[in-house]
Amino acid sequence: MAIEIFSRREQKYLITRLQYEQLVEKISPYMRFDKYGVDGRYTVTSLYFENPDKEIYFETKNKLKYRQKLRLRVYDDTDRNGNAFFEVKQKHNKVVNKRRLVLPLNEAYRYLENDETEDLSTYETSNNQVLKEIDHFRRFYNLLPEMIVSYNRHAFHGTTDPELRITFDLDLKCRNEDLALENGPYGESFIDEDLVVLEVKVNDSVPLWLTRFLQEVDCEQRSASKFCTSTELLYGDDLPHNEWMETTTIGGVTNGKHKQFVSI
Repeated sequence: MAIEIFSRREQKYLITRLQYEQLVEKISPYMRFDKYGVDGRYTVTSLYFENPDKEIYFETKNKLKYRQKLRLRVYDDTDRNGNAFFEVKQKHNKVVNKRRLVLPLNEAYRYLENDETEDLSTYETSNNQVLKEIDHFRRFYNLLPEMIVSYNRHAFHGTTDPELRITFDLDLKCRNEDLALENGPYGESFIDEDLVVLEVKVNDSVPLWLTRFLQEVDCEQRSASKFCTSTELLYGDDLPHNEWMETTTIGGVTNGKHKQFVSI
C-alpha cells in the first residue's frame, strides 16, 4: 500500500453479491489474494475534500477530460498514531494517476489544522514533494474535509501478471458528521447492500480469460463514482440538477432519498 506514484487504467462494474461469488471462484486459478488483510480482505476508510462550490463534484459529474480528487485514507482499524495515506487521484483520458504519501494520521491532522505559512519540511512523511503538490492542490481549490466514505474490500493480484489487480468493494457507506478517520467505517449505505463495485485495474489491456469470465457472469461495465454518489445522498437537496447531467437510480429509495450511481 506504500506505492507513491503510479498510473493505470481502470474498468468498473456494478455487480450483485452472487456475481461476486461466481467471479471469485472463476478467477482463483489466475489470481492470488492481496498480501494485505486476511485472504485479501480489509476495510478502506477515506476522508474526501471539497470546497463550498462543490467544484470537485461537478468536475467529476460533468466528466471533464482532466479531473482530480484529494483524499486521506486509512486501512482497517487504526488510531491517531497509525499510518494514513494522503493522495491525489487524477484521471485523464481514462488513465488514472495517483500520487500518494504515507504519514502518521496525527501528522495529517496537524497539517490540516495549520495555516499556509507552515514549513512543509517539518512534517514526518514518506514523500515531501508529493506533500507540496497536495498542498498546492488543496489551497488552489480551497479544499476542506467534507465526508467519509468506507467499504470492505476483497482484493486480488495476478499470479503471472502482478500489474493486474481486481478489487471488490462491499458494504459501501458514507457520513459527513463525524470526520475522524480513527472512529472507523460506519455511516449510511449509499447503494443497495446486495450490490458490489468491481474494479479491474491494468497497465495495458484486460486479459482475454478475464474478459471471458466477465461475459459469462454477465457483468455490466459501468463507471461508478463513490464520491459523487455519496455527495448526492448527503447533499442531494442542496445540489442543482440539470437535464444534461447523467444520473442512474439503482438502489431504490430509503428515507425519501434516491440512491444513485453516476458516471465518473
